[in-house]
Amino acid sequence: MRKIKKLKSGVFVVLFVLGCIPLSRAQKIYEMPEKKVETRWSSFENLSAGKASGGLENKGAKGHPFNRINAGESISLLDVEGSGTVQRIWLTFSDRSPEMLRSLVINMYWDNKEKPAVSVPIGDFFGVGLGKKVPFESEFFADPEGRSFVCFIPMPFKEGAKIEVVNQSQKDLKALFYDVNLTLEDHPEDLLYFHAYWNRTPKTTLGEDFKILPQVEGKGRFLGTNIGVATNKDYEDSWFGEGEVKIYLDGDTGTPSLVGSGTEDYVGTAYGQGAYSQQFHGSPIADKENGEFAFYRYHVPDPVYFYNDIKVTIQQMGGAPQARVKEFMKNGAKLQPVTIDAEDGFYRLLGKDSNININDEGAPKGWTNFYREDDVSATAYFYLNKPVTDLPSLQALEVRTKNLTKTNTNKSSGL
Repeated sequence: MRKIKKLKSGVFVVLFVLGCIPLSRAQKIYEMPEKKVETRWSSFENLSAGKASGGLENKGAKGHPFNRINAGESISLLDVEGSGTVQRIWLTFSDRSPEMLRSLVINMYWDNKEKPAVSVPIGDFFGVGLGKKVPFESEFFADPEGRSFVCFIPMPFKEGAKIEVVNQSQKDLKALFYDVNLTLEDHPEDLLYFHAYWNRTPKTTLGEDFKILPQVEGKGRFLGTNIGVATNKDYEDSWFGEGEVKIYLDGDTGTPSLVGSGTEDYVGTAYGQGAYSQQFHGSPIADKENGEFAFYRYHVPDPVYFYNDIKVTIQQMGGAPQARVKEFMKNGAKLQPVTIDAEDGFYRLLGKDSNININDEGAPKGWTNFYREDDVSATAYFYLNKPVTDLPSLQALEVRTKNLTKTNTNKSSGL
């Protein structure tokens, strides 16, 4: 207990929220920190997050609750100097259509760096992909009624923090409301900075794993991911989620250290995937009729640390009864059979000694897994011991918004 108390006060918050130490060893909720910690809020009523600087625009009455963001413009949510931790972000805005959720970009900069550590479409950043809004709650994100965006991930900085929202659409956004809650405090030298990376492949390559997080150099912790899949109609309503998540750690090249057993297994369910949201894993969207699935997994009780480098991928694989797979092939669908789960055994079709063709008369019969091509996007969240990475810049607007469904789970409303 004494050793923990000697750490800088800001570390308590990060370690407790991320589940690294038990509650019994963390600072108790009724205890004051040993070193001074100042609480600040940034909003349009106090954009500087300054002391005694709030509510100045209308004699203390509501004076500046929201701002307009015209097409092509950006707006600052936070711009502070010094050392501290972003503790919570809440925001909402007037147009929550799929196109706007992918056209608004949230950027975060730490310690006065020019390159953002976070540059992600705003809807995807806040926990659900596919340009959709649904009520859900997880360890890191929440949307109580499908109309707001809340993030609880601690984001420490030593020299300064900037957060902005950019409207890259061709439409003016009538209103954005927000507040960023932060604490001002000192941090240790070996600080881990928060990062997020998003990418989309509108049609994956057959047999090639989708990169949730391309290789990143450094020391840190992988926090998890939310993934969106819009399934390819060539495979009708067949099951998309046989793909295994692979995590390559500290020098892994051809083969990873961490491998799962299937997509729905990775997000905590089994034998298919319905809609649910829980603390560390969930699937807020599971729309089999329209072939849309959005799901997440956050590694809080099961930390994933890396000391030199990390890469995270997911196989693009589905499954169906063999007769349906053969029908897909007959109809011209691009796929590659991978395994057959037959009554007399489990057959691996890609092994060096395998010569099984599922179209042969004597081939084993059973559930058949196969590589497939779908529309996949993902946001990866991680801590790193530096405020910038060499990851690619955010993809262009046309890639982000291509083939989005025109309707949302919750209708958008104007003010």
